Amino acid sequence: MNELPHCPKCESKYTYQDGLLFICPECAHEWPTSTEVHNETDDDPMVVQDSNGTPLADGDSITVIKDLKVKGSSAVVKVGTRVKNIRLAEGDHNIDCKIDGIGAMKLKSQFVKKA
Repeated sequence: MNELPHCPKCESKYTYQDGLLFICPECAHEWPTSTEVHNETDDDPMVVQDSNGTPLADGDSITVIKDLKVKGSSAVVKVGTRVKNIRLAEGDHNIDCKIDGIGAMKLKSQFVKKA
């Protein structure tokens, strides 16, 4: 029978396995069963792809592929609008940019293609 590891937090020997985690019933500490845990760090660059799957980078130029309504305004970003010098950001709207005539905006990468 395999010996389960002791809890790294309180050194309890009463640990148990639940799926992909080891759990300590005494201190409620949980840790992964695999030693190959992937934590996102600064060494792992964020990968943002356009609607065609092409990777985007800071400073790229993009083209809008769908009319986009600007929230809180009657303005619309038209199909074919070209945006220069984008910045990639974390989150749902992962492109920060400045559009002529509209101003600073955040866009979703699924509505653009690399120019």
